[in-house]
Amino acid sequence: MADLPPYPPIEPSSFDLVIVGTGLPESMLAAAASAAGKSVLHLDPNPFYGSHFASLSPDDLAGFLGPRPPSPDPAAVSGGGDLAAARIDLRSLYSDVEISSFAPETLEQHSRKFNLDLAGPRVLFCADKAIDAILRSGANQYVEFKSIDASLFYDKGGNLVNVPDSRAAIFKDKSLSLVEKNVLMRFFKLVQQHFSGDGEGDRIAEEDLASPFVEFLAKMRLPEKIKSVILYAIAMADYDQEDKEACKVVISTKEGIERLALYHSSVGRFANAVGALIYPIYGCIYVLRMPVIALHMDKESGQYRGVKLGSGQDIFSHKLVLDPSFTVPSSIGSLPQMSLMENIQVKAKVARGICILTSSLRPDVSNFLIVYPPKSLYPEQVSSVRVVQIGGNLAVCPSGMFVLYLSALCDEASQGKKTLHQAINALISPDDSGISESTPASTVQTENARADPLLLWRALYIQELTAGQVETVSSTPMPDGSLGFNDALDATIKLFQTIYPHEPFFPETPAEDPEDDGALSVET
Repeated sequence: MADLPPYPPIEPSSFDLVIVGTGLPESMLAAAASAAGKSVLHLDPNPFYGSHFASLSPDDLAGFLGPRPPSPDPAAVSGGGDLAAARIDLRSLYSDVEISSFAPETLEQHSRKFNLDLAGPRVLFCADKAIDAILRSGANQYVEFKSIDASLFYDKGGNLVNVPDSRAAIFKDKSLSLVEKNVLMRFFKLVQQHFSGDGEGDRIAEEDLASPFVEFLAKMRLPEKIKSVILYAIAMADYDQEDKEACKVVISTKEGIERLALYHSSVGRFANAVGALIYPIYGCIYVLRMPVIALHMDKESGQYRGVKLGSGQDIFSHKLVLDPSFTVPSSIGSLPQMSLMENIQVKAKVARGICILTSSLRPDVSNFLIVYPPKSLYPEQVSSVRVVQIGGNLAVCPSGMFVLYLSALCDEASQGKKTLHQAINALISPDDSGISESTPASTVQTENARADPLLLWRALYIQELTAGQVETVSSTPMPDGSLGFNDALDATIKLFQTIYPHEPFFPETPAEDPEDDGALSVET
């Protein structure tokens, strides 16, 4: 720890809760516990906020995905008195990292203008629980959003088509026949009546609600194209719902129409948002360099008592929450073996990709979503691929450049990497990878230029999906494979309510009106 700058002692040295890591779950826990009147110390060993949800420059992202630093010498973390020291280690939750830079000089000139999402692609539905939490907590006073301009779907003909997300969009869609439009309108009306109707005759039968959503759509006689759009671009199914053997998560009709209702209610919720999805506009990155190198355990009971910081200071608290990178691998004296991470369920893996392009994939749109349903890229494709393109107007890259985020659930790294490579090849010709290093940065892409996109930089990696754990020492979940943050929010609320069962998670305050949707700033 010789490279650490000197730190003044933290006062006080005893807290109700110590949280290590500044990702989304850890930050929500810290804010909720503080709002409940608990004293909270929030630490992060990284020189940036965000942990596994961070937004980084290309070089910083490559460094974070690399090997974790070695653990300190055990002699440096010895306990004293009635305390025993449990060494704490960092493990990498990323593997099979593949980073390629095709224009390093061009990127170097703009390195400070990139904010690449480590857990991308991420967007928010206008009506989802995360937005409600932002409004209720008052965080909307400090965050701005921009609308995602379009949602696209890769059909069986190999074409990118618009997702009809409203009645007006259905009637304007020239790819749908009049019969298909009428069938789709009747289906949407049925779903709307289910949630708004008062009588039993207006509701979908319980038997249908319990059935697989794909079977209900077939029962409604929806055309194959419409079924695929609803399943994968609106209900956001991950796996092939038609293949009962390969499908790991079957969406029920009840869950499917709830996702449809979320999508439908997101369209038009905010006046300046043209569709169902919005994206946060980024601001500053702050520097935090305070590693935790050991836990203090009571020698007699084996219970957690506190932590030792990299600065050498001892901090004591009633509770501790760690991000999932941390482990305590070894037993301490007569204390039983204690490992925080070995018991955490690894649910699956998610393959993630980030590409930096010289121009937009579609000349008429800067920010959009693309969904590749299962088997649309190659016959063995088992999960959907979600792609989000974001332009410089959202402060993720220099003006004139564009960032492409890709993700797909997978069992094996080779499977996930193959799926991402296929998606990238479908969007960008292999001949368009890279530009000449002699090309001036100013000519890569101008504001009004229209050119085929060139690939400047690419990162592919596999991320573990871990669930949180609640014990004396708790851990938070990793970013999941979905587009939004609802699952992370649900897991965080559950963790908070387990730690503090008698405290509300962000109680209602008279000063804030959660129904005032206009209070959320969505730029046009």
